Amino acid sequence: MEVIFLILTGVISGFVGGLLGLGGGILLMPVLRFALDIPAMEAAGISIFGVFFVTISGSFRHYKLGHIHLPSLTPVIITGALSSLFFSFVFRKMAGHAEWIDFAIGIVFLIVAARMIRAGLRKRMGREGFLTGNNRLPGTALKKGLIGTFAGAIPGLLGIGAGAILVPAFSFTLKAPIKVAIGSSLACFTINALVSAVMKWHQGFIDFSVALPISLGAVLGATIGSTVNKRIPSSALKFIFGIAFLYASSKFIFLSWGIKI
Repeated sequence: MEVIFLILTGVISGFVGGLLGLGGGILLMPVLRFALDIPAMEAAGISIFGVFFVTISGSFRHYKLGHIHLPSLTPVIITGALSSLFFSFVFRKMAGHAEWIDFAIGIVFLIVAARMIRAGLRKRMGREGFLTGNNRLPGTALKKGLIGTFAGAIPGLLGIGAGAILVPAFSFTLKAPIKVAIGSSLACFTINALVSAVMKWHQGFIDFSVALPISLGAVLGATIGSTVNKRIPSSALKFIFGIAFLYASSKFIFLSWGIKI
C-alpha cells in the first residue's frame, strides 16, 4: 500500500507539472514534507530525483515537436550546470540548518503562487500560441548565462524545479514564443536536475525506496498532464493551484520558524 501511495503521489505531482508547464517538484515537495513528514534535506534529494525524470520525458516530447534548438541553449545549460554543482556543495553545508531550506522554498512557492494567480486572472494572449518557424532561443550569451546561473541555484540549493523562473525569463526577458520558452526550460533544467540529483545521491540524501516509485508515477503523470493541457483551458486551474501554492508557501515559511499550521 505504501508503494501504491508513492506512485500515486508521483502521478499527481507529474500531472500538475505537465498540465501547467511547471516541474513536478513544485507539488512534490509539500507532499514529501507535510504528508509523508520527510526531513527537508531528504525531501529535497527525493524531489530533484523525481523531477529529473519528469523533465527528461518532457524535453523529449518538446524536441520531437520542434520546440527546442539545442545550440542556442548552450550558455544557459553550461552556466546552469555549474551553478547547480556549486550550490549542491552549499546545500551540504546547510545540513544543520534545514529551516533555511524550508524558508527559501516558501519564498519560491510564494513567487510561483503570485505568477499562477496572475495568469489565472487574465486572458491568455496571442504570444502563447503558435511558433513562427524559428525555434531558436533569442538573446545574447550574457543574458542567457545570467539566467542559467540564477536558475541553476534553485535545484542545487532547494531540490525543486526552476520552470517557474526559466519560463517567464525566456518568454518575457528574451522574448521567446511560449512554446519555445517551455521546451527550452525543460531542456535546460534536465541538465541542472541531473547534476543536483547526482550530488544529492552522493551526499546520501536520496532514499531510493521512496524516490523510485515516485519517479515512476511522475513520468506517467507528466505524460497525462501534457496531453490534457492541449484540450482544456488552464487559466482557471492555474488560479486554483495558485491559491493552493499560496497556502503551501505559508506552511513552509511558518515551519521554518518552528510553527506548524
